[in-house]
Amino acid sequence: HKVLLFSQFTSVLDEIEKALAKEKIEDHRITGSVSKEQRIRLVDSFETDDVPVFCISLKAGGTGLNLTAADIVIHYDPWWNVAAQNQATDRAHRIGQRNTVTVYDLIEHDRGADQKASGEQECSCGGDLVWRRNPEYCTGSG
Repeated sequence: HKVLLFSQFTSVLDEIEKALAKEKIEDHRITGSVSKEQRIRLVDSFETDDVPVFCISLKAGGTGLNLTAADIVIHYDPWWNVAAQNQATDRAHRIGQRNTVTVYDLIEHDRGADQKASGEQECSCGGDLVWRRNPEYCTGSG
């Protein structure tokens, strides 16, 4: 699997990268501080290399990226702006996508039932977070 992991906070990406390094899992990273040229190099690398995780700040990764090597999208901290989050998810849903892409949102464990969208599938992932499979995006395209 190849994973796009989005967070709206670069400090969260810092912590995620520390955890990945501890497990000896390589990753690429794009935030707003990455130059256009470096973004192109990182995207090209992810599409062809064996690095399994691409950590991307939600604002920096919302447009201009074509990441069809990914088959999993994780929104670590789903954003209040659903359109921006969906735009980030669309980085994996591009022309040329051959994989089925599954999208997960991580949410707080004690979130009230009245706040859950219909059709969500929820599973505990430890601590105070659970993952929620986003049924709107759990399809292949291509």
